Order: sequence, then C-alpha cells, then structure tokens
Amino acid sequence: MNLASLDLNLLVALRALLEERNVTRAGQRIGLSQPATSAALARLRRHFADDLLVRTGNVYELTPLGNALLVPSATACGLLERLFTSRAEFDPGTERREFTIIASDYAVAVFGAALARALHAAAPASRLVFQQVGPEIVDNTDAALSAVDGLLMPHGIVSGFPAVELYRDEWACVVADDHPEVGDRLTMDDLARLPWVVYQRPYDAPAARQLSMLGLEPRVEVSVQSFQLLPGLVAGTRRVALIQRRLARLLAPTAAVRILPCPFEAVPVSEALWWHPVHTQDAAHIWLRETAARVAAGLGG
Repeated sequence: MNLASLDLNLLVALRALLEERNVTRAGQRIGLSQPATSAALARLRRHFADDLLVRTGNVYELTPLGNALLVPSATACGLLERLFTSRAEFDPGTERREFTIIASDYAVAVFGAALARALHAAAPASRLVFQQVGPEIVDNTDAALSAVDGLLMPHGIVSGFPAVELYRDEWACVVADDHPEVGDRLTMDDLARLPWVVYQRPYDAPAARQLSMLGLEPRVEVSVQSFQLLPGLVAGTRRVALIQRRLARLLAPTAAVRILPCPFEAVPVSEALWWHPVHTQDAAHIWLRETAARVAAGLGG
C-alpha cells in the first residue's frame, strides 16, 4: 500500500464513523456536512471492500471488519496527533501540552501524585491524564504505547521499548490487625490455607506468579480491579493479600491491617516509565521523562 496515494483525512472520518455509528453525528464531530461524511464513508467502503456500517432497523451496526478497525483507527489517530504536535523545543512554563500515561492505581498513588504536583508547579498550562492499565498492554504493546505518552509499569511485564528507571519497591503481605491465626510472621502454610484477595487475576502480580512456580495456588475469595482496595477487603477478615510495600504504608492508616514480610523471596518491583520510540526526540516528551526521573529521585527509599 502506497501511503502517498491515500487521503489521510479518511482516517479521521473512519474513526468518527466507527465510534459514532451514525453519519450525522460523525460529521458533526469532525466538522463535515452530512453529504461530505456520506461521501467519505462511500470511499472507505470502496477502499476496504466492506460496508463497515450496516443499518439494522433504525441504527447502524459495525460489520466484523468495522469492529476490527475500531481500536486500530483510534490508535492511528492518536499516533498521528502526537507525531504532528512534536516540537524541537518545549517551554513548560508557557506552552500547553496534554500528557497521557497508562498506569495502575498503585503507580498513580505512589508516583503519579508526585508527578502531578511537579507538573502543576513547572508546567501550569499542561494537563496530565492517567489511563487505567488494560489487557492490551500485553496483547498489543506497540499499538497501546503509540497512542499515549508513556506507561508506568515494573520490569517483567513489557520489554523491547525505551524506558527511564524510576524507583524500586518490594512486595509485602497484609492481614487484618486482629487476625486470630497469624502472629508476627506469615508462613507458606498460612498462604496455602487462608483465603485471598487478589488484584484482577491470581497471577497478574509478578510476585503472585512466583507462587505458582512454588506449587502454591491461592484460594481466591475476592478479586478486584484496584490495588488500593486490597487493604479494605482484608480488614476484619481471615483474608491475606499481596501488595506493594510503598502503597501499603500509604493505605495502612485507612484500614485496620498489619503489613508483614512475604514468606518467600518475592521478586522486587522495579518501576519504569516506558514510551514508544516515536516520542524519543520530542522536546516535550524529553522534558516529561526528565521530570519523571527527578520526581522518582525525590521519593527516597
């Protein structure tokens, strides 16, 4: 496919049509009249040899190909927007820039809040957006990273992309402060017999994956989409949870829990800011990376 022969304006129309599933609304969104948007849809249909949108009753539905193009079209638009907003220089004190970072709630609490304060002080015209980590990070890292400015993620989950090292953390266990069966230390037998609260799935946390290699399968009683909810779901129960020690210290005052060492050699958390190579030479992105490194250095041990 020769890109020079394509009208890239059709990409904008494609995204709007697939997301709105309505010619009129799509045109309003991108500033085109209904006839112009209909003409764009006709050109897209000829290009893909597919209807993309089909009327079912009073609404339009996506064809299988249209549904398959939904996420890639948004990713491509995001990449182009970042590509064409790149600059050789960036003045954080006066220029406006929106930085989008994918992060877990753990990373936002432990690091993102400090980064946001730094941007508030040094780049008052800029905006920081945190997006929740999703399965696409592992399934299609390249596409996910190309549409954002970065990813806050520890080593061991993604690889092959540039990154700036931020800080280290370690895994700990939390139990209710009045747990009747646990003393000052947990044992592997305790982890095998007690019910668990886990983040998403039992082995989504790297340290939890170690347990499977040690022959221990957690008996999951509660699964939750947030690390910050773990202490509250442990308090007042027999449950146990794995949580990052920095986050546990932040949350311990809000929940009646004890923080205990893991009874196994849990792999440490080595948090980094990952980015797509397309952003490497962008002055604003360089500033963001340097700011992130300074903020991380100020977190201490």
